Amino acid sequence: MIRVIDLYKNFAGHQVLKGVNLDIETGKITTIIGGSGSGKTVLLKHLNALLLPERGQILVDGADITRLGDRALNQIRQKFGVLFQGAALLDFMTIFDNVAFPLREKTELGEADIRDKVSERLRQVGLESMGYKYPAEVSGGMKKRAGLARALVMDPEIVLFDEPTTGLDPLLGKSIHQLIARMHATFGFTGVMVSHDIPEVFKFSDRVAMLADGVIQAVAPTKEFVVSENPAVRQFLRGELEGPIEVM
Repeated sequence: MIRVIDLYKNFAGHQVLKGVNLDIETGKITTIIGGSGSGKTVLLKHLNALLLPERGQILVDGADITRLGDRALNQIRQKFGVLFQGAALLDFMTIFDNVAFPLREKTELGEADIRDKVSERLRQVGLESMGYKYPAEVSGGMKKRAGLARALVMDPEIVLFDEPTTGLDPLLGKSIHQLIARMHATFGFTGVMVSHDIPEVFKFSDRVAMLADGVIQAVAPTKEFVVSENPAVRQFLRGELEGPIEVM
């Protein structure tokens, strides 16, 4: 579904990505792990061209999105849904209207159809009775659920998850992970997740990639990844200060 080829990105002279190569398999959940400041979110934002690289390619269904014009790029972006780190709900809209927003902005659906679709997504994430509330009136976990409903309301082929359990306690975080796994089973989207929630995230990831020192150090099916003998992987999973990865 997505192929990242020799991707470079720097900010103010600081090279964050130094030749990233990664294949994202269709219909699978790929989780990207790595230390704080390693560039995980930077990489994620390149996948739907929220950021553009200095060098390299990002192929989505074979189209290099780094070379597309605005119209073609907007068409590609229709394939994506995004669950942002803080859910990114609009405070002045109800939960219902937040979920409905993409449908009203990007489709010609009538209000009756929008109401039916939003109600269904809210039901699927366990918020069927919360649509009338505003973001400030619900818990952090409910905001994440609303953000997931909005990410799925356009029936995307690809869903990007940026640290979906940040700010949640372990029990709420586990419930969000379980919800993501359930929605993946229901919709069959291609998922790309950035997460620090180890090892919980391994329970539903099909593949794991580790980003460190600006490159993908290792990528493998989850069962193979967790027993990897790669020194960088072992250092990170064991939380060791000594090893090939420089600890800042």
